[in-house]
Amino acid sequence: MFSQHAVKREDAAPELVRHSRYPTRLSVYTDAPELEVSIEEFETFALDRLQVLRAIEDAQLRAKGEDDQRRRVGEALDRHLPLHTNRSRLPARQLMAERRKDHVSHFILRLAFSRTEELRSWFLRYECALLKHRFREADAAERQELLAAARLQLAHIPAAERKAMLGPGADFYGAQEALFEVDFERVLDLVARSQVVLRAGKAYVPQTEVAALLAHEFRQRLARALAVCAKALPQLGEDERLVPVLHNLSNQTARREYRSATAAGAVSADSVDSLADGFPLCMQHLHAQLAADRHLRHGGRMQLGLFLKGLGLDMQEALAYWRRAFGAMTDDQFAKGYAYNIRHNYGAEGRRADYAPYSCHRIITTNPPGPGDHHGCPFRHFAPERLRAALHRDRLPDADVREIAALAAAGHYQVACTRHLEARLLRRPGDAQPAAVTSPNQFFDLCSGAAPAAAADSR
Repeated sequence: MFSQHAVKREDAAPELVRHSRYPTRLSVYTDAPELEVSIEEFETFALDRLQVLRAIEDAQLRAKGEDDQRRRVGEALDRHLPLHTNRSRLPARQLMAERRKDHVSHFILRLAFSRTEELRSWFLRYECALLKHRFREADAAERQELLAAARLQLAHIPAAERKAMLGPGADFYGAQEALFEVDFERVLDLVARSQVVLRAGKAYVPQTEVAALLAHEFRQRLARALAVCAKALPQLGEDERLVPVLHNLSNQTARREYRSATAAGAVSADSVDSLADGFPLCMQHLHAQLAADRHLRHGGRMQLGLFLKGLGLDMQEALAYWRRAFGAMTDDQFAKGYAYNIRHNYGAEGRRADYAPYSCHRIITTNPPGPGDHHGCPFRHFAPERLRAALHRDRLPDADVREIAALAAAGHYQVACTRHLEARLLRRPGDAQPAAVTSPNQFFDLCSGAAPAAAADSR
């Protein structure tokens, strides 16, 4: 039997937490931590949070359904960044330590990932995903606390007024469902999925979808905070304690550009065509259009050119390959219009940067193709019928084509590409399930059985 003293200590723990620096379990990180952190804690906290964000990325690419994704993320949180509720029977000191670690680690990664646009984009994406996961898993009281802390300024629509405001659209929602009016720009993902009714520029968001609104507001505020961090970062100067740690953290994301282990010069201009069968769909398309049109516009030349560079096509062989491919023009036209850009990609011109091949994330999210363009991601940018036709040309079974096309239609572009790779590899006995595809060069290396590759810093 518990002693009276033990019971009092158990009851007191939640009360101590409620009056502490971290009274609630979940946070939108509005206030920077005002406390000292040892250099050991600084690095350990940040690495643990980074493990969670990378686990979320991997779950989005590899999970088989929403339940599997939630399980994977939950396991990573339990292992690296646990956050227990005030109702748990843990001592107040442990609850405070967990919340301190969560709070501090978020702000450390803000610094580490503010350095470049690509790093900021990666951090924003997965911090928002983490917040949405925690919000979904929280109880009603914790959700209300988080919404109050976020100050979302939601306009509640009373049930009696719904019919007058929404007309027939009121029937879209359940009779007992709380409803809020917001500007439609704040819930574009819900609009895209037809999850809300729109009237005169307003979206009517049910209580069950408030997580999307919370994530949007969090993303906007965090984006502004990262921009401020980026301006403040140079003030750290050459701090020998912090700067190396921050650079190490940002260099550990899965968003790093992929570099094949294949040595430069391993591929010749003459051998490119024979390798095309192992290209991912995006590069197959570019290669085929180059052969058909004897030309590619700038976006296609960059995407295919850096991919071939990653395969081991050195600069001289690249000049020979592209000159032959652009056979309809004169040597003078090629030298004046295209040779400089090829040399630039290899660091022989301009600022002498050694450019890496494009990642899937970059291809999917930046520079969408316009009329006459052939770059981009087929799973993102092809019409459904065109995508299915391309998959059939790659000799995939009908069942695989239907599954992959459905994944692409649902917006799971890298998952669809990974399934494409799996479908190709499963033709060969003994092939293990491949890693999630994050780069066209990785697809080629896995498909062709090349040696494992190394990742390089994003540029």
